[in-house]
Amino acid sequence: MSAPDGSPVGAERSIGQLFASATTEMSALVHDEIALAKAQLKQDVKRGVAGGGAFTVAAVVLLFSLPMLNFALAYGIRTWTGWNMALCFLLSFAANVLVALVLGLVGVFFFKKAAKSKGPQKVAASVKETAGVLGNAKPHPRAAIEDRVPEAIEAVARSSS
Repeated sequence: MSAPDGSPVGAERSIGQLFASATTEMSALVHDEIALAKAQLKQDVKRGVAGGGAFTVAAVVLLFSLPMLNFALAYGIRTWTGWNMALCFLLSFAANVLVALVLGLVGVFFFKKAAKSKGPQKVAASVKETAGVLGNAKPHPRAAIEDRVPEAIEAVARSSS
């Protein structure tokens, strides 16, 4: 059995070799994660396109069935009331206009609400704020290696005695 760089598992490796091996493995892991994300996104897009196509076909079928609904409504009004056929078709048309007006008002309401929304501006401001915070961040001050060497030697000496 051997390590990813080809050296035997039990063999002593230098810090540089360990660091290079870890960097290589981390890079491969990141590339694999990106490839997995792309594959999942591609699958989600395919499913979305299929769902969108199904909704489009359903909307077209519904659109072409509306004249049949209008005729059925007009003949239903005629059957229930006995009124003139022209008046029944006029009432059917009026019902369609009323539904269109209600749907139009709902659409206008949502458009106005979307126009008032500042979603993209909020996201951009948040990104700028985060970049500003990260730009002003300073690394934590650490003691120089020379300052820590005597303490490390004392700690090793204490643990071995």
